[in-house]
Amino acid sequence: MANLIEACQNGRLPADVGVVVAPREDTPAAGRARDFGVPVVALSPKSEGFATALSATLHTYNITHVCLAGFMSMVPAPVLAAFPDRIFNVHPALLPKFGGKGMYGMHVHEAVVAAGETESGCTVHLVNEHYDEGRILLQLRCPVLPDDTPETLAARVLTLEHQAYVQALLDALNA
Repeated sequence: MANLIEACQNGRLPADVGVVVAPREDTPAAGRARDFGVPVVALSPKSEGFATALSATLHTYNITHVCLAGFMSMVPAPVLAAFPDRIFNVHPALLPKFGGKGMYGMHVHEAVVAAGETESGCTVHLVNEHYDEGRILLQLRCPVLPDDTPETLAARVLTLEHQAYVQALLDALNA
């Protein structure tokens, strides 16, 4: 999230971050967004009426594209319908491998290392009604080194995620 805000504010990405939606007011992401001067709205994905509240928030802030960054729930169907091919996510693996429910964060890197993969990376994809199954927009790759731990691999992949997300959004906005 901070990477995307910085890319917009320094001109690498010709867009503005209109709002950050966080599950609680006190999350680190909410604090970082406020530090950048971006409005924050707290909406818990587990709350009743989340889909309606999220749709209303996005409408209120005149949002045209949605970028997920640490969002660990399914995007509600009404929001998917309101933003066709305009909801983006970055995943810390080369989809379709190591995607799906429960495959997020360190779980992904643990699975990649345990599987003995020689290559990993990240995938920027459009979001649909299934976890990590939307159309792939961009993948960046890196080797999995023989002495990698999930933590060392995660650090290398995070660097790629920052590059890939900005590039994929730039490509999408220029399409």
